[in-house]
Formats: sequence, structure tokens, C-alpha cells
Amino acid sequence: MGTLSHERGNGDEDVPMAHSYTNLLYHIVFATKDRRPLIEPAIATRLHAYLGGGIRGEGGTALIINGTPDHVHILARLRQDKALSDVVRSIKANTSKWVHQALSSLQSFAWQTGYGAFTVSESQGEKVRRYILDQEAHHRKTTFEEEFVALLRAHGVSFDPSYVWA
Repeated sequence: MGTLSHERGNGDEDVPMAHSYTNLLYHIVFATKDRRPLIEPAIATRLHAYLGGGIRGEGGTALIINGTPDHVHILARLRQDKALSDVVRSIKANTSKWVHQALSSLQSFAWQTGYGAFTVSESQGEKVRRYILDQEAHHRKTTFEEEFVALLRAHGVSFDPSYVWA
């Protein structure tokens, strides 16, 4: 546990920090299995709301969720005591289960195994929020594959292109 110098006294005293202070913003991206275009506009709003509820259930806050028929983008503030991988696994599993129960026409629905997650500074939060909001327009010019590789590169993530879509 870190300590802070005490402002009173002779300065030789240390006082333990009583609380943890975090602002953990993540841009999370994942696709449907085989990038199949299963998230039609008729279900997207409900699916995005369910994803947001899943994040809330993990103690986080979804700031925006949007996407296209084959993938979603989430900007979320997550708790410091929850592993990102556990949160993503939970929301993916729970939404898949919900889709199978609530939307009988999508029994083949599944998410891809992996995901991308990128930390976002508070100063860039609005820029990322607008980016996620503008997904439809963005994907008139760029494929998901191009977008995802660009995100990996922009965030300095090392990757082998032969394994990104395996």
C-alpha cells in the first residue's frame, strides 16, 4: 500500500492512502463468430442494451455501445478489482445465452473467441465515443479487418497477421 507524506508535523510521518482512485476507460471490440453479419438493426438496440446491462452487472459503466452487423465497440469504465478478461468473458457468454433464449431465429449466434481492448485516457474519451457512434459511416469506407488491424497498430499492440483472423 502506498503512503503519502503527512502535511502536518515535521514531515517525517507517513499516512497510508485510505482509498484506491481509478478511472479505467476501455475501448473493447469483438466480433460475431466468423464475422457473420448477424446483428441486424432490428436486434442491435436490444443487444447493445443487454451488453450494457452485463457491464453494469460487473460493476462497470457502459458509456456507449455501437457496431455493425458483424462486430461491436464498447467504451466502458470498469472497476479496478475486476480482470478485463473476466468482464469480457462474462458479457459475451451472457449475451450469447440471452440471444439464444430471446431470439429463436438466431440459434447459431456466437461471439468470436478473442477480443481487442485498448485503454483510453479521459482526455480522449469523447473522441473514442464519437468514433464508436459513427461506426455505420466509418464502415462504408473501411472493413472490420482493416479497422481492427489499424486499432492494434495505433495502440502499439504486437501481432502476427496470420493469427488475427485464425
